[in-house]
Parts: sequence; C-alpha cells; structure tokens
Amino acid sequence: MDLRAFLSGLRQGQEPEAAALAEFAAGLASGAVSDAQAGAFAMAVCQRGLSDGARVALMRGMRDSGRVMEWDLPGPVLDKHSTGGVGDCVSLLLAPALVACGAYVPMISGRGLGHTGGTLDKLEAIPGFRVAMDEQALRRQMETTRVAIVAASDTLAPADRRLYAIRDLTGTVESLDLITSSILSKKLAAGLEGLVLDVKVGSGAFMKTMEEAEALARALVTTAQGAGCMATALITDMNQPLATAAGNALEVAEVMETITGVSVNMALWEVTVALGGEALALGGLAADALEGEGRIAEALESGRAAEYFARMVAAQGGPADFVERWPDRLPAAAVMLEVPSPATGHIHAIDTEALGRTVLALGAGRQAAGGRVNPSVGLSDLAAIGEEVEVEVPLAMVHAATLVDAERAVAAVQRAYRLAPAEPDETPLIRGRVA
Repeated sequence: MDLRAFLSGLRQGQEPEAAALAEFAAGLASGAVSDAQAGAFAMAVCQRGLSDGARVALMRGMRDSGRVMEWDLPGPVLDKHSTGGVGDCVSLLLAPALVACGAYVPMISGRGLGHTGGTLDKLEAIPGFRVAMDEQALRRQMETTRVAIVAASDTLAPADRRLYAIRDLTGTVESLDLITSSILSKKLAAGLEGLVLDVKVGSGAFMKTMEEAEALARALVTTAQGAGCMATALITDMNQPLATAAGNALEVAEVMETITGVSVNMALWEVTVALGGEALALGGLAADALEGEGRIAEALESGRAAEYFARMVAAQGGPADFVERWPDRLPAAAVMLEVPSPATGHIHAIDTEALGRTVLALGAGRQAAGGRVNPSVGLSDLAAIGEEVEVEVPLAMVHAATLVDAERAVAAVQRAYRLAPAEPDETPLIRGRVA
C-alpha cells in the first residue's frame, strides 16, 4: 500500500477501503507505519471522520493485529468500559460484583488519558499490584479468581497500543471513530460475549453534549454488535466528578469505603448497579436489566463483591489483607490543604475537566508518554452540585507533594466552582440508553 496516497485520501475525505485499513492497522503493530504517519492518520480521522463501515473495518483490523482470545468457561465472559471521566472508579466496584453474580471478567483497562484518570493507575496505587499479565497467566487467574483487571498485553490489539499513545500526544483523543476503534479492538480481542458501555457526557467528559454522547454510544453499540458481541450503552452524567475524590489512591479509598459498606457513595453505587444490571442481562444471568440491578446490589451489600476484590488484589501481587487493612496500605500525600469557598451560595456548576487537569498537574497523571505517576496526590471531599456553602467552608481537600503545588491547586479548584444564590435544577445520573 502507498501510505502517502492512503493518508492523502483520508485528508481529502475519500472513503478508505476495508483492506487498506486492515493493512494500516497491521503496519501499526509491525512498525511498518511510523509515528509521524500514525499521527497523520489520527489527525485525518479526527478532522474528516469515518463511515460506519470504515469504522468497523478499522476496529476489526486493530483487533486482528494481534492475538484474539477464545474462552471455554462455565459462565458468560462479560466486561464494561467507560469513555473516561473524573472520579470514575466504577470498574473497581463492578468487576468483582459481576463475578459474584456468576460472570467471568477479564477486564482490559487503560491508563489515564488527557484529563481523565485511568483504572490501571488507580490499581497500581495498591502496593505490589501488577497490571502486566501474559495470556497464560490471565487464563490461570480466570480459572481461579474469575476476575482480573490488566493492561493489554503486547499480543493483544498491538495496533491500538501504538495509536492510543499517539492520540494522547497529538490532541486527537476526542475523535468518535478513534475512541470507538480503540475501545472495541481491545475489548473484543479479549473474547467477550457481552459488553456494557458507560458513555460519559458533560463538562468532565470528552463528549460535552448529549448529541455527541448519543452519537458515540450508537457507534460503540452498532460496531460491537456488527462484530458479533452483544452490547448496550448507558449515557451517564459527568458534569461533576462521580466520586467525591479524584486521584489514584484517593479513589481506591472511596471504592473500599463503598464496597465494604463503611461509607457508601450513592452516585458510585447507582452507576455501578445500573451498568451491572445491563451486563447481567446481556450475559443471560438476569431476565432483564432491572433484575440484574437487584443482583448487583445484593452482591455489594452482602460483601461477596468485596471478597472477589480481595482475591483479585492478592492474585495480582497486592496485600492479602488489603480489604481489611486498606487505610494502612494506601500511600498518603505529604501536604494537605483545604480549599475554602470564596463566596456563599449554592454550587451551580463545576468545570470538571478543570478539576481533572488540576489533579493531572499535581502529578496523578502523565504530562508526557512514559511519565511517572504520584499515586497519593489528588482531590478529596469534593463538594457536589446543589450543595449550599458559606465563605471559607471547604469545597475540597488538596493532597499534594509540595506546598507550592497545593497552593496552586487550591486556586484552580476555586476557579472550577461556580456559585449562585438559588438552588440549581437536578440532573439525573443516568441520562440515556442505547441498545
């Protein structure tokens, strides 16, 4: 294939052939496609878009660029994926809850992307937790613990591994077509039978409007179904952080409080239960999503989800007593500062992306490929939309490595909150469904 002609055609809006997209994906995996060419491809797709058929072809090519797993297990292989948000730690609750209901969950997850946090970075805040796992080890863990949350191996959708990193560096993260192909190439290479998708919408999401979110949800569902994987999508609100914390160890702590029943975050609970209900229905473990929601709630309330979480942590190198002693096991930041409210009133809006970028600037994410992550830093005790606050009442708590970092974060958080005298209208967490 003449790569220059292929890329030129994409820039001009020409419909690429399925064979050409498959060859390009294979070149990403083999190294025949350079970083510059991959960046040009990402930019052309971001600007021009792909048709439904071309999107499916790209996803298939990326999926088939490496090993495609097959399972022979006595239960459905299910998974969930979020398009990215701030304080979104649902995967850590949902994966063990699904397993407690009879599913098998080989969850292939990613690191932070742009201003959004990554599931792998959160889990690596747990001392010793290993996210790298080859196929043989993953198969062993699925047979013993039935749940694993891991990074994509070198053999699983290697084309996406290349393109994923380049998207973050070239400002092409928001492309509907690239998001769809990236998510589904990894997920479908893992041999899933059912996939539930959490498409975020709002100020902290890549999709800022319902129109954009609905378009992405439809693209994900139709592309997955076109490749033979049952899928549904929920559109969930990201106009404020889902958890009251944003930052790796801080979000793990909130998950542990919820999964053990110490202090249940109801927003996390609601989204986890809704997504889990959809997944169980897809896998035939519930008659419908409503019945599935009841089963997920029971798994959380009974402590069975916490038991499977503990088994997963131990199996992947973390402390065997993590569920019992997590407050002693998670790292803590050197500096903590309250964020005083600059005024009195009701919280009307939050620039959630700004909060995500504040957490990134504190060191909880990567400013460049290969950068190091500080697992202890971030924001906690975040005030929510609708709350009434007075001057000097804390809007949040900053966890930082230095006092200078903390003071900068305090000012950034204050700028991200908008107050008004009257109470705002309430926005539901679950904004829509696509099946």
